[in-house]
Amino acid sequence: MRIDYPVAVDNDHLIWRAFHNQYWPALYFIDAQGRIRHQHLGEGAYEQSEMVIQRLLTEAGAGGIGDDLVSVDPRGLEVAADWASLKSPENYVGYERSQNFASPGGAMLDKPRMYQLPARLRLNEWALSGDWTVKKEPALLNTANGSIAYRFHARDLNLVMGPAAPGTSVQFRVRIDGQPPGAAHGVDVDEQGNGTLTEQRLYQLIRQSKPIADRQFEIEFLGPGVEAFAFTFG
Repeated sequence: MRIDYPVAVDNDHLIWRAFHNQYWPALYFIDAQGRIRHQHLGEGAYEQSEMVIQRLLTEAGAGGIGDDLVSVDPRGLEVAADWASLKSPENYVGYERSQNFASPGGAMLDKPRMYQLPARLRLNEWALSGDWTVKKEPALLNTANGSIAYRFHARDLNLVMGPAAPGTSVQFRVRIDGQPPGAAHGVDVDEQGNGTLTEQRLYQLIRQSKPIADRQFEIEFLGPGVEAFAFTFG
């Protein structure tokens, strides 16, 4: 991919756990002596982050470091979270770190099972419907028309997911309170809630306007072979 700079790969989450990290993205600013001098959790604070980098470079003796700031016009996933209305924390779909799973009977680990949605979800509870295999990190959809439901309270709902097999794609459909999202759709779906998985990444599915209230989200996958990893909110 012609990447000509070092990239830290943390597939086993050793660095993540060493920092006791609970957020994504999370910025840790480390000086030339290896000391953590500043940190920022979530999107936003771009100017402050740049000023911290400038100061640490100057302290380390780097020359030609000015105090001009890059102009940032955040869009889509780059927009900072609406902290005042955020009442749903990040959550994982795999069993290793998942919380508030509400499908009747709980999760069967590492084995296929038919799941159902409960009659009602409370805030920050979620559930599966259809034939899934819940693994340590992702949940894998085995047959078409499986779904995930989540009761959340936030401006944005995002889901890390993608096709299990590289080079394939899966269509999906999003609903909020049982209806197409309309103007509340995220950048990866249209007003009718339709979208397509083409790679494993973070997909923005809901961005709603105020007033923010408890809402029920549901995503249905029209084909099999989907891996879902984690929900984030903003």
